[in-house]
Amino acid sequence: MTITAAADGSALGNPGPNGWAWYIDEDRWAAGGSPHGTNNQGELRAVLELLVATAGIDEKLIIECDSRYVIDSVTKWMPGWKRRGWRKSDGGPVLNRDLLEGIDEAMRGRDVSFSWVKGHAGHPLNEAADERANAAARAYQKGDEPRRGPGFSSASDAGAALAGAMAVASGAGGAGRADGAGGAGPGGAGPASAPAQTLWAEASDLLDGFDEPVASAPVELTVSLTADEHSRLRDRADAQGISLQEALRRLI
Repeated sequence: MTITAAADGSALGNPGPNGWAWYIDEDRWAAGGSPHGTNNQGELRAVLELLVATAGIDEKLIIECDSRYVIDSVTKWMPGWKRRGWRKSDGGPVLNRDLLEGIDEAMRGRDVSFSWVKGHAGHPLNEAADERANAAARAYQKGDEPRRGPGFSSASDAGAALAGAMAVASGAGGAGRADGAGGAGPGGAGPASAPAQTLWAEASDLLDGFDEPVASAPVELTVSLTADEHSRLRDRADAQGISLQEALRRLI
């Protein structure tokens, strides 16, 4: 069996309020976005969120995109970028590295292929994804909560948890920032995010530092999140059909 899904992004102003969406059918789709980002970031984020949501499935996944940038980045250019330490052939840094690393991790060991479709040309899945991505961007423009969709409830818990952990780790450096800007927040400055393995190892070391709790006495932790971080976590939770608390537990 093969699952075909469309992934699309939108940005109002480019950069500006942006949205992403993936769509399989009316029962399986998700959308989200951020207050500030680019169209390319929305396109990449849609692919990453689709991979996270469908983690653990055995079926082949075909991803329809109207962005040649996304398809070429993942299928043509990424191997060379990785060999050069995420540098382009001219020596400059690869844009949107955090999202691309997340996609690279989430595709590992899976049967995934990409198919280019022309945007706004009547392709049903693409039109549905485009409509939802644009609606999410407009919701952020107005300061409203976007429609997030039912997600993909058939994804295995274990697979979704693993892919989600890798995606959060690789995307922790700020999926909402403008192209080429480093940092932990939308449009922020700072270094590019560390590889997913490094961040995950640091998180594991931190958790190992807590005293072993008694089985009958749960430990309560308080985590402060920015509005954008909370939105990204909620996007992943909604895509997996779980609560925010469960999404955090799976990361641990």
